[in-house]
Amino acid sequence: MKEISDITVQLLQAKIEWHKPKFNLEHFNHLIGQSGSADLIVLPEMWNTGFTMKADLYHSHANEALRLMKEWSLKYAKAIVGSVIVKEDDKIYNRLYFVAEGSVLAHYDKRHLFAFSGEDRSFTAGDSKLVVSYKGWRFCLNICYDLRFPVWARNYEDYDVLIYSANWPDARIDAWQSLLKARAIENQSYVLGCNCYGQDAWRNAYGGHSYLYAYDGSLISEEKRNEQLFTCRLEIEKLKEFRTKFPFLAERDAIKSDWKTNYFTDSK
Repeated sequence: MKEISDITVQLLQAKIEWHKPKFNLEHFNHLIGQSGSADLIVLPEMWNTGFTMKADLYHSHANEALRLMKEWSLKYAKAIVGSVIVKEDDKIYNRLYFVAEGSVLAHYDKRHLFAFSGEDRSFTAGDSKLVVSYKGWRFCLNICYDLRFPVWARNYEDYDVLIYSANWPDARIDAWQSLLKARAIENQSYVLGCNCYGQDAWRNAYGGHSYLYAYDGSLISEEKRNEQLFTCRLEIEKLKEFRTKFPFLAERDAIKSDWKTNYFTDSK
């Protein structure tokens, strides 16, 4: 079996201008150009438009956003994870792409739609979990509101890292921080929570609060409440040692649900 190496991950806590795709594309292009080397970078939810229910007006911008993600993955030699609005077969999805080496390796459609803001009326919910194997690491992809549903995130697949791409407002930021930490503890996995910065079209504030948690629930990133890039090294042997010392996952409840899990394994 090929030895798995430690990896460097980044969270791009960037400013988003709602309903201004041109600005966001240019802004993220600049920021990623300054991000330095890493194996993977996570972008906020709907990074090119902001979290909007005007899906019919903005799904047409997905192709340009995806083209840039592919370009970045080649130019900067890192995997890119980010969500955009996608229309497919007359249905609209909040879709999180995992892009590497100029290609889409896999995508995840948001399972839990935020009815409080009307997302369930504008979008179609996904029906599958996604675990992506990349450079030997196993990543479980999620989007924002999925964080509130621990059964969905339960580590039945023995993944190593939970990713949450989000537009989570300051009004409920305590829940964001508490639930990210809880997901790390209960699943004995690294958790990457990437949030945006700025103000939406309805004047809700987004102060950032992106976090990286270790498998034991300890915070491994600093609190930063502005536009920032978080960079962290994830250590595979420490993760394995912790799970061996505290084999709590072996006692998890049996899965009882009708959902399915999609798997993608890279060729390396």
